[in-house]
Amino acid sequence: MSHPLYVAFIWHQHQPLYKSSLSLSDFGGQYRLPWVRLHGTKDYLDLVLLLAKYPNLHQTVNLVPSLILQLEDYANGKAIDPYLALTLTPCEELETHHRQFIIDHFFSANHHRQISPHERYQQLYEQKQDRGGQWCLEHWQNQDYSDLMAWHNLVWFDPLFWDDPQISRWLAQGKDFTLDDRQQIYQKQREIIQKIIPQHRQMQADGQLEITTSPYTHPILPLLADSKAGRVALPTMELPQQNFQWEEDIPRHLKRAWNFYYDRFGQIPKGLWPSEQSVSPTILPHIAHQGFKWLCSDEAVLGWSLRHFFHRDELGNVDQPEYLYRPYRLTTEQGDLNIVFRDHRLSDLIGFSYSNMDPVKAATDLISHLEAIARKLKQNQEYNEQILENPWLVTIALDGENCWEFYEQDGRTFLESFYSRLSHQSQIQLVTVSEFLEQFPPTETIDSRKLHSGSWIDGNFTTWIGDPIKNKAWDYLATARQMLAKHPEATEESNPQAWEALYAAEGSDWFWWYGEPHYSDHGHIFDQLFREHLIALYQALNEPVPDHLYQSLSSPQKANYNPENFIHPTIDGQGNVEDWLLAGKIKNGATRGTMHQAKLIPNIFYGCDHRHFYLRFDLKQGIKIGKELPSELHIVWYYQDRPGHNNAIPLSKIPNQEPLNYYYRHHLGINLLTQTCWLQEAEDDFHWHDRYCSAQIAIDRCIEIAVPWSDLHVDPDGEIHLLSLFAEEGQYQESYPDDRLIIIKIP
Repeated sequence: MSHPLYVAFIWHQHQPLYKSSLSLSDFGGQYRLPWVRLHGTKDYLDLVLLLAKYPNLHQTVNLVPSLILQLEDYANGKAIDPYLALTLTPCEELETHHRQFIIDHFFSANHHRQISPHERYQQLYEQKQDRGGQWCLEHWQNQDYSDLMAWHNLVWFDPLFWDDPQISRWLAQGKDFTLDDRQQIYQKQREIIQKIIPQHRQMQADGQLEITTSPYTHPILPLLADSKAGRVALPTMELPQQNFQWEEDIPRHLKRAWNFYYDRFGQIPKGLWPSEQSVSPTILPHIAHQGFKWLCSDEAVLGWSLRHFFHRDELGNVDQPEYLYRPYRLTTEQGDLNIVFRDHRLSDLIGFSYSNMDPVKAATDLISHLEAIARKLKQNQEYNEQILENPWLVTIALDGENCWEFYEQDGRTFLESFYSRLSHQSQIQLVTVSEFLEQFPPTETIDSRKLHSGSWIDGNFTTWIGDPIKNKAWDYLATARQMLAKHPEATEESNPQAWEALYAAEGSDWFWWYGEPHYSDHGHIFDQLFREHLIALYQALNEPVPDHLYQSLSSPQKANYNPENFIHPTIDGQGNVEDWLLAGKIKNGATRGTMHQAKLIPNIFYGCDHRHFYLRFDLKQGIKIGKELPSELHIVWYYQDRPGHNNAIPLSKIPNQEPLNYYYRHHLGINLLTQTCWLQEAEDDFHWHDRYCSAQIAIDRCIEIAVPWSDLHVDPDGEIHLLSLFAEEGQYQESYPDDRLIIIKIP
């Protein structure tokens, strides 16, 4: 029997619980941040409305209960956050600290896609960037603040809604917005948010969508069961002083999610997205007992469970696809479960890299990857048939909200190009997970005891535990949980405030933002919310609140730090802050006589996506290349654990000291005066041979560089160890980092 290649998209829609358990915030309302409201007008409804235009394409959407709870509050007019409170305030009533808040926070949007296309928003942005926030505070008039508040809300309307008469009028108006305009914008936000859950419910009833759920407030279930689960992947992990071991909270979160789902959708859920795709053997019986039929996790978890490394070729396609593109059965004492594992790379391409491509070409690239998977599966069949003899399932699972503001038209062009082409062929079929499992139950079993304990980030839990600050937060949570256990009279029925505060504090997001590697301008708010939930728990129990809960757990960002995630900056020499927000950073120091270069090049930023690796060298204002700064920049790197030839750096007067005396594989030379470059590769004759180079270089406020992985012909999952040097007429002048190499992982 011939089969198409089945593909299951799972879009994960989640926001942490921004609703505080305590008193009103500074500017009104219990919601500390506006992201449920803003993403609610941009990312949740349009995603399924676009799909609805292609009824033969089926997908799965995961709606986390804590997100639905907040959407309902906004839809019903019960939620207000500081940004909304100010938006609805007459400008003449704004006090100085209100105006400062607006200047500081109302440009929270993607500059390239959401700010710069709109003349008035861009004008206000440039005034702040060029003249500073203090100048704005001293010179802006009420109309400037009114326009800024209007645009802060307008740019979060998805382009799919721009033909709405009111939204179209506001976009055309551009400026001179009134309080009445801002009030109507808020009502339009509510109108869109009110449609989100009904639209999902209808499309599930029609069979085009499957809606799944997650544990109630998105906790890491394996760590609730036992925080020592962190040591399964990393045996030397530093753990909190107190072992968090409250397995009994797992069925509570699952049951609340189950009931929450049934109340909204009128049926029982089949699938569970375990928070952060985190799984372990311990949590499986609880999931089966609650009645879920399937769950999903990451290919790294599958690889650890099978003791199989998923090697990819130069194009990023899996060599042995039979292991990854199938469901598996898990047997527990409470019944069987099915589990699917996402293709990590395809998911990340959509989440982080395709936004930096032409959307039509990106859609083509995604389809070509799926076709390559089908070809490989056909080649591996016993008789090398030209049809797929077995049903295979490619699972693509990722956040359904955070990537789209980086795309042209908020992803509309990309998705419509992808969907329209799949609608006119029969070799690739989009399905929900449940409809595939019901037709093709798994034929392979994973011993539940051997299921790896890990998440969708590197197959471990280091994003949420192990860092000193994360561990301290776990200790705070453990102490509060023990206090609740000392009050058996405080049941979920008799004291719901205490339990709701506990559930909120057990959410994964607080631990994500504490410590390394993540950083956010709103980190202090996440810290505040976590502590407020714990304070509310003690107050609900009439217990004294520990003093430490009134002290911030946040720490200032380090001068040097590793990349947080993929980046895809625009190479224009401007060094846009948002473009490099998730990059690694090195602050040039004063060792090895580098005080001079630290003044000229104060910071280096670095990172990558699936198409390029990127470097940014900040320049001292007014610096003249060829005078204070040498006119040549040379970048050399070698590959960790990759066989091949390496050569000495092709410059004269190189000091005999590490890492300058290392041998390297590739050399990128850049003439900073002409902004031209050349690429060389080491060969076995101890010479450097020229190679094709399509690197991008831009120099203005800084030096920005993008080097395509395709020029280097490297396999994924390796590392490059990189050094940069300045030279004049081929003679070495300075290098940095001065005492180590920059390490960039090849995705």
